[in-house]
Amino acid sequence: MALIGTAALAAWAPAARAQAPVDRANPLVGTAPLDRSEWIGNAPPAGEPLYSGMTSPGARLPHSSVEAAPVNVNVELSYPWGVPTPYYYTNPTMIGFTGGGGPTYGARAQPILMPVVGDWTVPPVYTEAWYDKAQETAAPGYYSVFLNSFRTRAELTATQWTSLMRFTFPETRRAHLILNLSGRGGAVEVVGDHVVRGIAAGPREEDVRDGRYFVAEFSKPFAAHGTFRKAPGDNRGYGIGDKDVQPGAERIEGKFAGAYLDFATRKGEAVLVKIAHGTSYAEAEQRLRAENSGWDFDGVRSKARAAWAGLLDRVQVSGGTPKQQMLFYSTLFQSFASPRLVARKGERFSDAKGQVQTASYDRYGPVPFWDTGRNQIVLLELMEPEVVGDIMRSELDMARERGFMNTSFHGDNAVFLYLGAMKRGIPFDYAAAYEYLRRNATDPRGPRDYLAEYDRQGWIADEVPPGNPSPPYAGGKAGAATTLEYAWDDAAMAELAARLGHKADAARFARRAMNYRNVFDPAIGFVRGRTADGKWITPFDPAEPYYNFMMKEASGWSTLWLAPQDVQGMINELGGRAAFNAKLDAFFAMPYAPKGICRDCTGVIGQFVQGNQPDQHAPYLYAWSGQPWKTQALVRQVLDQLYGSDASGYGYPGMDDQGATSSWYVLSALGFYPVDPSSDVYVLGSPIFDRATLRMGNGKLLEIVARNNSAANRYIQSATLNGRPWTRPWFRHADVANGARLVLTMGPKPNTAWGSSPADAPPSLSRP
Repeated sequence: MALIGTAALAAWAPAARAQAPVDRANPLVGTAPLDRSEWIGNAPPAGEPLYSGMTSPGARLPHSSVEAAPVNVNVELSYPWGVPTPYYYTNPTMIGFTGGGGPTYGARAQPILMPVVGDWTVPPVYTEAWYDKAQETAAPGYYSVFLNSFRTRAELTATQWTSLMRFTFPETRRAHLILNLSGRGGAVEVVGDHVVRGIAAGPREEDVRDGRYFVAEFSKPFAAHGTFRKAPGDNRGYGIGDKDVQPGAERIEGKFAGAYLDFATRKGEAVLVKIAHGTSYAEAEQRLRAENSGWDFDGVRSKARAAWAGLLDRVQVSGGTPKQQMLFYSTLFQSFASPRLVARKGERFSDAKGQVQTASYDRYGPVPFWDTGRNQIVLLELMEPEVVGDIMRSELDMARERGFMNTSFHGDNAVFLYLGAMKRGIPFDYAAAYEYLRRNATDPRGPRDYLAEYDRQGWIADEVPPGNPSPPYAGGKAGAATTLEYAWDDAAMAELAARLGHKADAARFARRAMNYRNVFDPAIGFVRGRTADGKWITPFDPAEPYYNFMMKEASGWSTLWLAPQDVQGMINELGGRAAFNAKLDAFFAMPYAPKGICRDCTGVIGQFVQGNQPDQHAPYLYAWSGQPWKTQALVRQVLDQLYGSDASGYGYPGMDDQGATSSWYVLSALGFYPVDPSSDVYVLGSPIFDRATLRMGNGKLLEIVARNNSAANRYIQSATLNGRPWTRPWFRHADVANGARLVLTMGPKPNTAWGSSPADAPPSLSRP
């Protein structure tokens, strides 16, 4: 029985009386880029912004269907770079605010609504307002900014299905609210003197999961109104072309279709707007009535704050610096950016085929498996197992609708979710999910590109492009990295098959799990691409981020470590513990100075790139090679230098990818990390707090105490788990599932004996 009792519970209560976690979270964290050259490598390319976390500071609920968010990037008149981002912290002007109609990630939310005083222009040439950063505020469920150019304050909050905006104007007879759809266009209609509604056009249903129809209701009648659009055709004239503005008109259709609404306001008078989307106008109106029937902005904001407090309160920390506590709760907040809730039980939604259905359970959108599947999904399994059950059911139903299980960008990582959840005791019909996971892994018509080649020869060949280039070459097969990803997937498939009694499948996938060795070149000690005839690709520079040629958004150095299912096997391939440690040491020490640029490869320590997924687990690999104290030092270095170290204090190393980079911080700050999310093993790092208490989804408490902890005292000297001496630099989920107290005694120098024995290494497929 776990030893968790009155001491831990008593520690919980005083922490709750201190500043609440919800008040320490700042949604602006992640919206800024790092700004010190030694940590951003050679990015960005000339003429582009540096990658930020690409998070949103908007008002939303956990896993929100709707987000009310600021827009200060004119995406449709911008050159493409990475995922389209509607908000970039360093931009000094605002062009509008969105409230649903698609996720802010990817800049798909619409319509855009902008308060203006005086003259205005027709989108996409938005009327911009300068704003003072000192008067910008973000909190869970709330956003506020003062638009100095118009002497107007904008405030945003949200419910699950509606957004609510409050615009406080100066005294003027020339106040306007400009509402428009995006360049894909659609139809907009002014109804009476209080309502604007519309239908957004779009190529993909997933762009508008909360519905193509929107209804925007205003608290004050319009004094006058009209419609506008970008004129049809290619009549460019100068600039972007002609506009079509129709004073007094009620309906319009086309690109950037919108309406302008005129008001006369007293000083300090607020005009409120509430917006809902749906699969019809009737559904959008029903959501407004059900969730946001009045004009109680502060009441809606209070409920949104309470929803976040209920979630963030599950983790209580003490110690560390105020900035570390702010970063912790801010990254915890951003960790719940995905997956998005599509429909509560009993609500209507558009399925993967675009058909309108009524949800029989809480239906979620797709998991970005290549990103959050590596870490965030484990955080959800710890904190929200019931939500994870609905996420798995959603993914299974999407597989039934499409014929195959979802993948995400690269690899086939959905199995990590299901096997990880099974090992953590989350009830589910895993046999039903296995049918589609197996189909992904065995049917060449499915989403695993080049599966026939991989199955036949055990690796995926690369085609050498002209000039053998480094980035920005993006048309390749990423053969070496794809082989590694599939081998990792197959290791999880083998274990899942065995647990479900499919012995032949288990043996087949277990063989394929070792395919990572087929792209490891022992002559140079690196993973490397091969041509169709089996020859190693030459020339090859492991420091070059080949992006989509051989590797995937990574260099040979970064990709070398992408076999989390068999770290001991990689140790063997590299020649044993000493050679492995020397290689890993070089990885973190060799200066990052490639010729090519990987745009989202920022946040560098040596060749290590915290700002992208392939090697984010690498600091924890010393646990297998007998030097866990190096993990402890590196984790602290990453937490200290690569998050919030910019002038704003909000900077991230590369893209957050809907909660992935945030979850790395959360788990590492607590003191452990799931190197392989399909496993039930957590590898210890170095916690930054003196005490952290995590209330898991089953109500049990996992308490982590770091005695003598400080910035200098980052090394574990000894440990106990539930009062028993603990010499392993890792633990299993079963060790803490019923509540646990892990006590780490910290010191300023490494204890090279603790956790270094081969017998104390985490499990692996291969033996030494």
